[in-house]
Amino acid sequence: MSVPCFVKTTRCLMGTVKSLLTRSSEICSFKATRKMSLGQADHLKRTASVYRQEAVFSARVCAITNESNTVKKLQLEVTHPDFSFRAGQWVDFFISGVEKVGGFSVCSSPALLLRNGVIELAVKYTKHPPAHWVHTECTVDSHVALRVGGDFYFDPSPSDPTMDLLLVAGGVGINPLYSILMHSADLLRETQGYLPGRTHLCYSAKNTKELLFKNNIIGVCQEFPDKFSCVFHVTQQDFEIEQSLQPCTASGRISEESLRHCVDPEHTLCYLCGPPPMIENVSTVLQRLGLSEDRILFEKWW
Repeated sequence: MSVPCFVKTTRCLMGTVKSLLTRSSEICSFKATRKMSLGQADHLKRTASVYRQEAVFSARVCAITNESNTVKKLQLEVTHPDFSFRAGQWVDFFISGVEKVGGFSVCSSPALLLRNGVIELAVKYTKHPPAHWVHTECTVDSHVALRVGGDFYFDPSPSDPTMDLLLVAGGVGINPLYSILMHSADLLRETQGYLPGRTHLCYSAKNTKELLFKNNIIGVCQEFPDKFSCVFHVTQQDFEIEQSLQPCTASGRISEESLRHCVDPEHTLCYLCGPPPMIENVSTVLQRLGLSEDRILFEKWW
């Protein structure tokens, strides 16, 4: 069986960020106040060879919530009708007055954008200027600019064969996989077009307080018990696990044994996102379990 083309790679020529933000014909009205270069912007340098759209769109922060003690979730209103993204992609995140450009995975489903005109980003606190700005200066009604990019996404056509999805996340690597999970749920709700097979999420974090979106994930599993399942793996849990999480929480890292029952070499497609050592280890385990390399999808832009 051939693997359906859910991941597509295209190269585009990148001009300087300044030209994208100030070009008179550009969609976005966001103005740069200083020069940016690829050397200054770590994210742009790391992803220079990765597909990204040409258009830059302005966005307004319309809500900010604490997803955990270290992660803030931004809801961004994007009103331009041409703005779109695929589940799993990220955005270049331009902030007026901040020298470096951020790179944050979209954690919401494309259907949320269609319904409400918003996307969501979950940003972990670091001293990297874009993330630091989100945690220390960003407020409701702040304006930023976005450009969509990434070759890592789930966007099946109605004619594609049904596949089972295995989503393996570590830490904030859950962000693009949560987008994919929610997109799969939306496809099931539509009941027309492509219908996903089973979706199983293996999600590892230090403790249950660091598990992002856990209540929504459990909610989807309860809504579609025959289609969705999840196991939360906690590696440094030093307090009692909440009763609601106990049935789906395991101690320790994601192991070969925990993945074995999730892998069908003929029908499983795996999306993997997390720290590089985790990706290397899990990829090796999955291949040992019979999953071919072309069915294990991840990005290498860190």
